[in-house]
Amino acid sequence: MAEHDGPERGGQDGGRRSGGDGRRGSSPHGGGGRTPGGRGGRSGDHRRSGPRKRSAQAPAQRARRGDPARDAAFEVMRAVADGGYANLLLPRVLRAARLHGRDAGFATELTYGTLRMQGLYDAVVDSAVDPPGRAIDPAVRDILRLGAHQLLAMRVPDHAAVSATVALARQHVGAGAGGFVNAVLRRVSERSRDEWLDRVAGQTTDTVERLAVVHSHPAWVIRALRAALIGHGASTADSVDGDLADLLTAHNTPAPPTLVARPGLGAEVELEEAGAVPDDTAPTAWTMPGGDPGDLAAVRAGRAAVQDAGSQLLALALAAAPVDHPTRSDAEEEWLDLCAGPGGKAGLLAALAAQRGARLRANELQPHRADLVRNTLAAIRHTHPGVVEVTVGDGREVGETDPEHFDRVLVDAPCTGLGALRRRPEARWRRTPRDLAELGPLQRDLLAAAIGATRPGGVVLYSTCSPHLAETEFVVKDVLKAFPGVEAEDVRPLLRDRAGEPLARTGPGPWAQLWPHVHGTDAMFLALLRVG
Repeated sequence: MAEHDGPERGGQDGGRRSGGDGRRGSSPHGGGGRTPGGRGGRSGDHRRSGPRKRSAQAPAQRARRGDPARDAAFEVMRAVADGGYANLLLPRVLRAARLHGRDAGFATELTYGTLRMQGLYDAVVDSAVDPPGRAIDPAVRDILRLGAHQLLAMRVPDHAAVSATVALARQHVGAGAGGFVNAVLRRVSERSRDEWLDRVAGQTTDTVERLAVVHSHPAWVIRALRAALIGHGASTADSVDGDLADLLTAHNTPAPPTLVARPGLGAEVELEEAGAVPDDTAPTAWTMPGGDPGDLAAVRAGRAAVQDAGSQLLALALAAAPVDHPTRSDAEEEWLDLCAGPGGKAGLLAALAAQRGARLRANELQPHRADLVRNTLAAIRHTHPGVVEVTVGDGREVGETDPEHFDRVLVDAPCTGLGALRRRPEARWRRTPRDLAELGPLQRDLLAAAIGATRPGGVVLYSTCSPHLAETEFVVKDVLKAFPGVEAEDVRPLLRDRAGEPLARTGPGPWAQLWPHVHGTDAMFLALLRVG
């Protein structure tokens, strides 16, 4: 299962103004923007400029313990360094620390904004240390990243940012680290964000390397995204540089929580009463302007869920595709979500299947992820017994164990997740080109198995949350060569917005590619294959 389909919950907004650390209200979703009240932290491409004000406090006068919000951000940063996912970790840390309102919003902005922009902050820190580029302990580097984000991208006074971050270093590492952090952050505070950008990005004449610093992406990711924009027909040679900059900016702009109202479960009224508004991108999508979606009863009960609109569109497209089964009715259809964990797309598919009387099998390789699927589907399993079966098994074997059995099959394949970088900021630093070589054979095997498990006249929808050509077009074309009786059909007419109109700018076909800077969704790829 691709790792983009999990919870996307962050801190809550609103509440009281914190005192003592210069903190102001900040975006509840991390990375930039303003709260509905108009006051907020800034990050991404919001560049702090103007004269710097140094801290007048000596190190000995500063606090020796970090405050709870910064402490929570540091805890998540260290857990991410050990392989965790910020979107899963942060809500737990906020609850454990009993952080709410502006404190939770500050911690969320600090965590996500730092993770997004850590490439830039590393370049700044490496230039500010003496000697430049010296080795830094990983925990201390995380603390320096947090401090740099406050100084260069948030509305925190310099003295408060330095003092509180030094206290964080003293608490978690030691007095010596506190002194080092103080010296480095004082140097960082001597220049504005624009001045630092000129200094660290001006060290290279290579366009990609400069974009990597300014937009805080690994250079290999930028090259891959540039190739994907051209390869999927989203850009021309003349427009690609501007489109690439827009895409990278979108990755550094926090996405508001998007919810799915699972059809037939009555969540729409609850979402509207809670302040959610219908999203124009998908018929089932709603946007939360603020707050924690996990606080909503409809989400806790499974009638609604946090889910990107692009993910919703692919489930809706699979359900809307015509299927040729002259001897069967819709109520006899068998559907399969081959890589279902943690269950977001399975939840929408199950609700759609229940409306038609069809049945869905949600399969997952890992038992613990299968448990997540069962939890996600609890509301549908309760209201529509027998509609959903959750199984544990290797999806690569389904073509042999269940040959020509299913009418509709979703292959939401494991991928690099390069299409969800705005929601998964750590993924850009965690993935490497080596992952492509490892995922490619698996993606091809899963798609081939899905074809083998599909009835003649049935359809398979292959999707990834990555626009990388090696995970999208190349996979589909390679598998089609091995199955001459299978044809790719144009999936674009099946992608309909809330008004029922086809989405624009999804590529030349027959497959479709969504983009954050164009559609406001994750960069989902979809290909529809019909089995002959």
